[in-house]
Amino acid sequence: MSTLTHSAAAPAADHVSVRTWIAVIGAALGAFMAILNIQIVGSSLGDIQGAIGAGSDDGAWITTAYLVAEIVVIPVSAWLARVFSLRSYLITNAILFTLLTCACAFAHNLGQMIVLRALQGAAGGVLIPLAFTIILTTLPSSKHPIGIAIYSLSAVFAPSVGPVLGGYFSETFGWQSMFFISLPPGVVMIAMLWFSLDRSPRQFHLLKQGDWIGVFTMVIGLGALETVLEEGNKNDWFASPFIVRLALISAVCLLAFVYVQLKRKQPLLHLKLLARRNFGLGSLVNFLFGISIYGWIFTVPAYLGQVQGYSAKQIGEVMIWLGLPQLLFIPLLPKVMRYIDARVMAAAGFALFAIGTWTASEMSGDFSGPQFLASNLMRALAQVMVMTPLSAIAIAGIEREFAGSASALFNMMRNLGGAIGIALLQTILTKREQFHSYVNTENLSILGEATRQRLQGLTEYFMAHGVADPALAHHKAVVAVGRAIRHQAFLQGYSDIVIMQSLALGVALIVVLFLRKPSPGPVVDSH
Repeated sequence: MSTLTHSAAAPAADHVSVRTWIAVIGAALGAFMAILNIQIVGSSLGDIQGAIGAGSDDGAWITTAYLVAEIVVIPVSAWLARVFSLRSYLITNAILFTLLTCACAFAHNLGQMIVLRALQGAAGGVLIPLAFTIILTTLPSSKHPIGIAIYSLSAVFAPSVGPVLGGYFSETFGWQSMFFISLPPGVVMIAMLWFSLDRSPRQFHLLKQGDWIGVFTMVIGLGALETVLEEGNKNDWFASPFIVRLALISAVCLLAFVYVQLKRKQPLLHLKLLARRNFGLGSLVNFLFGISIYGWIFTVPAYLGQVQGYSAKQIGEVMIWLGLPQLLFIPLLPKVMRYIDARVMAAAGFALFAIGTWTASEMSGDFSGPQFLASNLMRALAQVMVMTPLSAIAIAGIEREFAGSASALFNMMRNLGGAIGIALLQTILTKREQFHSYVNTENLSILGEATRQRLQGLTEYFMAHGVADPALAHHKAVVAVGRAIRHQAFLQGYSDIVIMQSLALGVALIVVLFLRKPSPGPVVDSH
């Protein structure tokens, strides 16, 4: 009789109401828009800078302000959701995010845009981890793969389609239009969350008991670190006193934050979760995953724009093949995971990831948009194969009371991976371009027969096209050869950073092999 009772109870325990699924989908939609707005501006940053009178260096803060605010808010979101109640806190930030996104379209100068983007990022930073928390705490463990698959649309699909939407709307309707993209889904998201989330009491007493030292050190440390990463390459890293000071502030604050979190009984974030094998290694792999997805979205548009002269719209047409296939693959994943070990799927995904990336490593003058198709398709499938299984392995066995910390840490690691990865790739690209320029110039002898013939041919070309002075024509020929050398150096530099990304994915594959099979009896459920 007890066996029959248990068997009958199992389906009931796994039943999920329509209202709960609406909450999951609404929260995932919010995370999608928050991540989308990181990338959507990048493809049209030049147009925005010109419209509001910002220089290229200052204009980078349009992106930086959003990223800094978002990455700072993610770790404190779980605690503030308990203070103000999940429903009130999430819906309030969903409304603010939607309004602030639209407000960015009305910015008239750089100062206004930076403030609005920072506020937008702060509101968006709440939507990302709380969507993951809702999946962990409202769905039974048997439904986690479905919930995570829905969440994967925000984590891996949104960065892929951001440049596509940004480029299309900017060129077709003007740069302001990209900020209105979030309005219709924003209204839908708010309505879904309003209908589906249960009311719960606010716990203002937690403000007095709060880990304020942890909050302060974390906010300052992460904010300084993100600024160092965004501004470091432009300011020649530690040759800049500004970067040195920020790096020291970041290091001191983050070390103090870790110390406080490990010592407090009720810390802001339960860092000891990282000592659990699957969660710790899973978070490390998620960090490398962040390097890959955000690094690729930096590399391909930059290469196509800088080397091949593609417009924002043309870049979007290339990148769309990184996003669209995921819509076909992700719905199939929960069923596939019933029959294939999540570790095997993640390992296969990272192997495909590395191969797909490596196929784009032979850059040349003829390597442009169409040549990225195979890489993008392989990476699209690989991202789907990695994200959901990896998340399922990492969160298995996480207790309900630690769900907020687990969500914040796991999502923060991916975002940090993206920020650090892009900063490293920018620096490596600069250094490798300089290295290849030096080597190519050294190997190009002015006395060599091939060089003299090339210069003579170019000199004759310029004289045949309106340059009467032979000396001026020869000078133009030398400049043209110099540009060709630099162009080749950029091709080699981009090849190098693609290879670096492949190697990072290889490291992730090795780490995945050390993950344990999740226990069949997860602790987190909706009861």
